[in-house]
Amino acid sequence: MSDRGSMIQHERIDGDHSEAIIATLRDARERKSPVYISAGGSKQHMIGRHCDAAELDVSAHRGIVDYQPGELVITARAGTPLTELVATLSEHNQMLSFEPPLFAGRATLGGTLACNLSGPARPWSGSIRDLVLGVQLINGKCERLNFGGKVMKNVAGYDVSRLQAGALGTLGVLSEVSLKVLPRPQEMITLRYAMTADEAIVTMNRRAGEPKPLSGAFWLDGQLHLRLSGAASAVDSTVRQWGGERVDDGEQLWEALRAMTLPFFAGDAPLWRFSVQSSARHAPEFGPTLIDWGGAQRWVRGEQQREQLDRIAAAAGGHAMLFRGGERSGEVRAPLNAVERNLQLRLKHAFDPDGILNPGRLYRWL
Repeated sequence: MSDRGSMIQHERIDGDHSEAIIATLRDARERKSPVYISAGGSKQHMIGRHCDAAELDVSAHRGIVDYQPGELVITARAGTPLTELVATLSEHNQMLSFEPPLFAGRATLGGTLACNLSGPARPWSGSIRDLVLGVQLINGKCERLNFGGKVMKNVAGYDVSRLQAGALGTLGVLSEVSLKVLPRPQEMITLRYAMTADEAIVTMNRRAGEPKPLSGAFWLDGQLHLRLSGAASAVDSTVRQWGGERVDDGEQLWEALRAMTLPFFAGDAPLWRFSVQSSARHAPEFGPTLIDWGGAQRWVRGEQQREQLDRIAAAAGGHAMLFRGGERSGEVRAPLNAVERNLQLRLKHAFDPDGILNPGRLYRWL
């Protein structure tokens, strides 16, 4: 790793297309013609609703602008593929600790933040929302705005940078994003145990409460998998205490979970995502289920009754969404109450008063 304060510059003038983006938005605003923001296209048919608008392709707006290994901070344009960030960080033994899915190299930095996507390490290393330090944003009024900065303590008051996590591009076109990165762990070992879903939920919650280097916990098809990452001494000591069967291809297993390429995710059947309390009981009535994030994230396949999903999710302290597939012209997220809906509308009006950015992508009425 470089000395603290050192900097690696990757400035590429031909990668900055912000002026062209602003010009396109200005024209769209004058013509009252909405746009759908796109880069890698990896999440067009998932997470949000179908957006019927002209495509605004920002994939050319890419490149790492600033990387300071000693400060554990990287800044890149929003159209930069995550694979480029991962490769650059790997040269300095660093990583995107929230483990976002790369979607075969098509996932971009801006799209990942807009969709608030994080992988298996999310409960222990934080989400992309937790690690974003600052953003440059082009709003619906064609203004280029800067929020946050490149250090953790630079954020005060209303954190607009983190507001972009999960906004699905409805508040502006992300231009640049600064992220906190972390060193790669010294050692990683995966342990496997045969047990039921209910037993796994209890075990995951108990293990998560122990001062051990746990960095992943998921259950599928009668098998609980626990990942230990960190200093070799801490990992080895925990393995001796916890027992279990060591998984030889553990790294490939977690990468498949992160990339959503496990057989569970294959096929066109609708994919539902539950975000609930980690200790909530298993709901076998929905059929095959993958339990991740130590119990806090649960995936269900197939045609389901939306009302039943919402009712069970609410009882488990969370919500459900149609993540991929199924009918995407209707609402794919749980309904908001009147206060939440009013807040969403006020934010939308403040950032995009003419409603030209990704209309209906988040909610039909937004």
